[in-house]
Amino acid sequence: MPHPVRTARTPRAPRAPRSDACDNRARILDAARAVFGEQGLGAPMREVARHAEVGPATLYRHFPTKQALLAETFAEQRRACHGAVRDALADEDPWDGFRSLIERICELHAHSRGFADAFMTAFPEAMDFAADRERTLLAVRELARRAQETGRLRPGFVVDDLILMLMAHRGLQDAPRAARVQASRRFAAYVIEAFGATEGEAEARTPLPPAPRLRLSQPPSSP
Repeated sequence: MPHPVRTARTPRAPRAPRSDACDNRARILDAARAVFGEQGLGAPMREVARHAEVGPATLYRHFPTKQALLAETFAEQRRACHGAVRDALADEDPWDGFRSLIERICELHAHSRGFADAFMTAFPEAMDFAADRERTLLAVRELARRAQETGRLRPGFVVDDLILMLMAHRGLQDAPRAARVQASRRFAAYVIEAFGATEGEAEARTPLPPAPRLRLSQPPSSP
């Protein structure tokens, strides 16, 4: 009697996520953008779960750590930051590129307290944000070198001045959102004007005090 012919099993295609799981994930991210955007990184995970109307177990099933949630929450802002750096470096006028980068960074930080905190905070496990920050600082350093060669940027500018500026900019986070964005634009305009060189720079301005070496803050702890 002939043996039955065995056929190889076709591997099963991976199951698509259930619609309710996708809905929960989207609701969690929407809630995280709202909560972290207004309250900053100190907002607890349970507040995100409450805002999304899901249980803590559902939240942690999708995002096991706060760092994982933050990376996904601010993915759009990170892409915008990458674009700002790319456009600034590609600008034929280094001073215009320098100005646009400062304006766009301030704009991103003004719209979300959480992104501003993540960008400026030393998260040991959030390497993506550290890489974004370093990429931006390297771009500023290169743009500053080019702009100083054209005489448009004051000679005393150093990259730590950008960190100092962003630390001061964080003080605007206490203002209501509408006023915060408007104040951010005015703040950026004042800063850019201060960074710009003037005719007869050596005679017109007193030399700047030494630049401090500024350290990033540690992230707030929250459950």
